[in-house]
Amino acid sequence: MKKIHFIYLLILFMSLSACREDEQIFLSDSVQVALPMVGTRIKGFYQLNEGNMGMNRASLDYFDYTTGHYTRDIFSERNPEIVKELGDVGNDIKVYGQKVYAVINVSNLIVVFDVRTARRIKEIEVPNCRYLAFWKDKAYISSYAGPVQIAPNSEVGFVAEIDTASLEVTRKVSVGYQPEEMVVHNEKLYVANSGGYRAPNYDRTVSVVDLETFKEKKKIDVAINLYRMAIDERGDIYVSSRGDYKNTPSNLYVIDSTTDEVKQCLDLPVGGMCVDGDKLYYYSVAYSMTSGGNKVTYGILDTRTKKQITDRIITDGTDEDIMIPYGIAVNPETKEIFMSDAQNYVVTGFVYCFSPEGKLKWKTEGGNIPGHFAFITESLIK
Repeated sequence: MKKIHFIYLLILFMSLSACREDEQIFLSDSVQVALPMVGTRIKGFYQLNEGNMGMNRASLDYFDYTTGHYTRDIFSERNPEIVKELGDVGNDIKVYGQKVYAVINVSNLIVVFDVRTARRIKEIEVPNCRYLAFWKDKAYISSYAGPVQIAPNSEVGFVAEIDTASLEVTRKVSVGYQPEEMVVHNEKLYVANSGGYRAPNYDRTVSVVDLETFKEKKKIDVAINLYRMAIDERGDIYVSSRGDYKNTPSNLYVIDSTTDEVKQCLDLPVGGMCVDGDKLYYYSVAYSMTSGGNKVTYGILDTRTKKQITDRIITDGTDEDIMIPYGIAVNPETKEIFMSDAQNYVVTGFVYCFSPEGKLKWKTEGGNIPGHFAFITESLIK
């Protein structure tokens, strides 16, 4: 009887293995990278790894301040029934209330999961979704609208509004071509339009959307191929342009949110940025089609004077080890600086933690193309 039972289990296992032979299941692993820290409001952060396009390798890591442990693939551990885990290309992650929202670009999904358990709550379908913003219990998702492909005649993009209680799409508004990051201020949503699929005929506008009526009220002419956005404590909005990778370089512009006009060009190349207090931290990986190479730069900007404080975020020489900086975040409580390195976009990347002075505190492996941080104020339940 035992022999028959064993043979049955063996056949069942082989059948399941055959059904899933094309799927790669990733197991979580944890490593202690820092000493435990208690008594802080921020308990840790989630880190979203993009993963190579077409490989379904987007993954989620978690750093716990209370234990000092960095855990890779926490989503797969907490959601073992999901075969393809998060999906294809993780593009953004943000926390709102008790939920975490992860944008999975090529899978056309917003994956919503519980902030304390990392258990999936729901998947929301939004085509070619890009970035997130929140306002008054609503989530806003920028969307390229069309498929993932270069297309001179691609359709205009839109922003979808999602009710954070029902997790249903409630409204949509058309904006510019291939919309990217967004910020909210004074009941207005600002959307950076890139037009990246339409090169060399890039979009060059920021859409201003009235959040009560959910209508586009204005387009601000800024520069070609807009990408990142941030806002400071005075309501000044920063938007980066990636240029055309040839003759027009990357640059950073400031929009006055009172007049909704560009008030300054800062002559700084910016690929990624974050604002903490009166400082804007940024990095740039400026690719040139002419040279075929990247020029990597870093800096900190005083948001009051709009002057560069320094052209160095990392002060101990560790920047020489970072091949492709791909994400940046500053803990608003400890002022620690977190950066990710995508390496060559194929191998496993790294996550770095620096002191406020730019000295390396710890470094660990992330996933494939680590790049998006979301701090949390509640510890993950074991």
